[in-house]
Amino acid sequence: MNHRFACLLIAGLTLAAAPHASTSSSSASHPVTNVEILVDGVPLRRYAHDGRLYIEALKGREYAIRLRNPYPVRVAVALSVDGLNTIDARETTADGARKWVLDPHQTVTISGWQTSQTQARRFEFTTEERSYGQALGKTANLGVISAVFFKERAQTIAADASRDRRARSAPAPSPAPAEKRADSGASPTGANARAEAEYAATGMGGRIGHEVTQMFLDLEGTPSHTVNIRYEFRPQLVRLGILPKAVAADPLQRRERARGFEPGFCPEPPRQH
Repeated sequence: MNHRFACLLIAGLTLAAAPHASTSSSSASHPVTNVEILVDGVPLRRYAHDGRLYIEALKGREYAIRLRNPYPVRVAVALSVDGLNTIDARETTADGARKWVLDPHQTVTISGWQTSQTQARRFEFTTEERSYGQALGKTANLGVISAVFFKERAQTIAADASRDRRARSAPAPSPAPAEKRADSGASPTGANARAEAEYAATGMGGRIGHEVTQMFLDLEGTPSHTVNIRYEFRPQLVRLGILPKAVAADPLQRRERARGFEPGFCPEPPRQH
């Protein structure tokens, strides 16, 4: 049975599309390498634990998702963050979701939630209470990024004269309220206790240009591969046993290393020259 799905085609250079440098065979054999989470353009380190992949969420930092197509055919990628489709924020199956289209061996970077035909709002690591999912009342799948790859069906032509291939996408949900920053005057003890009780989710960051065009592809009925990435703040990764617990400094040991004299003269305090 043929399955025709609505997809969004990445247009021009607005999503930083670039050819993939690796061969399809090496990338396809390691599907987890086809999805990377970037902060300031640098991939976050991934940790394998109990059969899952984890990354450390950096609170307040914007991030992007880099997708690579390892195949010699086009693929459509169903991409969700916190269980919400990054194109229309709907909760669906991967099979029925609207998808991002990548040309053969293409690499693209999805920087945020698609809010219109021409704009997006950047992904931002935040707390559950200030997340986009919370604003929409959809909190069942916070803390997970999922990418499901579907190949274009071989020997078919992705054209349908009865459909408008450049139709506008459905209106996006209203943006989440602007996030209020934590009180910088809180005591260290209070801040640590709050961090222990906070769980990571994704909010809406700044607006960016993100032009897209809608098209239709005839896709294979079974995904070629799926990549799921869990993300948490550092205290939660420590609790899960993924990162080691930080060793607290011992003030007594610091004092035991003290010496009576240091060479030089008395320095003046800063800003009092």
